[in-house]
Amino acid sequence: MFIVAELSANHNKDLNLAKESLYAIKECGASAVKLQTYTPDSLTLNCKSDIFKIKSNTIWDNKYLYDLYKEAYMPLEWNVELFELAKKIDLICFSSAFDKKGVDLLETLNNPIYKIASFEITDIPLIQYIAKKQKPIILSSGIAIGDEMREAIEAIRQVGNNNITILKCTSSYPAPLNSLNLSNMLIFEKKYGVKYGISDHSIGFHAAIIAVSLKASMIEKHFILDKKYGGVDSKFSMDKDEFKQLVQIIKDTKNAIGDTNYKIDSSNIKENNDEIPQGREFARSLFVSKDIKKGEIIKADNIKSIRPNNGLPPKYLNEIIGKTAKKDLKFGEPLTWDSLK
Repeated sequence: MFIVAELSANHNKDLNLAKESLYAIKECGASAVKLQTYTPDSLTLNCKSDIFKIKSNTIWDNKYLYDLYKEAYMPLEWNVELFELAKKIDLICFSSAFDKKGVDLLETLNNPIYKIASFEITDIPLIQYIAKKQKPIILSSGIAIGDEMREAIEAIRQVGNNNITILKCTSSYPAPLNSLNLSNMLIFEKKYGVKYGISDHSIGFHAAIIAVSLKASMIEKHFILDKKYGGVDSKFSMDKDEFKQLVQIIKDTKNAIGDTNYKIDSSNIKENNDEIPQGREFARSLFVSKDIKKGEIIKADNIKSIRPNNGLPPKYLNEIIGKTAKKDLKFGEPLTWDSLK
């Protein structure tokens, strides 16, 4: 069982706190620590239009996306020190990447695994760039709908990368137990031929126990050294004592189940990915990143794949480049087919 402690924003912009967290994660018995390698500009635009304000009944409502990510991100230079520390204490360290710059940095650090957050599931060009590194890839199912998971998996396999794990994820923070739909994990392997697990945003131990009983190969949970430190992710994170207990519960559950082979008939189970999931508004889409005049050519440097989900899906990026603007397009405006010719 691969147990991942997600550090996320629980470093609170304090490198020493981040380092202490890695020592604690190792002590808890986790298999790995996962970082997030991005800057606010990796994810969105510093634009104060209403499109970029969070207003979907989350714990971050009324913040602008850029401001939230500025508060949460880990300085890029920390990656070097944290990877070195993890190697020193014999703890696997890997990261989520959100743009090519982050991927390139992680490659210099021999990042062993890449996690792709569910909000980036629509960014096929980014996914394929990561897949070409030929490292194991973890995909969060979170906000994926329709054929998006299949398209992401096909993009990875097109470059000869077949080491894929899908984590069942509910993009709600914290996620109520009745929203998890963990039975969907059972068909990931059958439908896509991949390994599966859970990225757990719920409170408590229940989801992890259920996932282990359903033969999940990976459990990911947010870790915080001490909840007294607070922070944007603290409400749905486990502290050191809780995480240590989680690791033991997972081991006990796995031992109790035993190694008897059994099969679950999932032929009649439908994957619940046709409804619009909570958090879908934060998926990637294409936006105008520089003012574009009417008749001007659309180029890679005047549009950008970012959050939120108000523009065209990033999978159309190559098709759109080279088209011309039907009208003046302003910075921070979602890109639509009606604005192109």
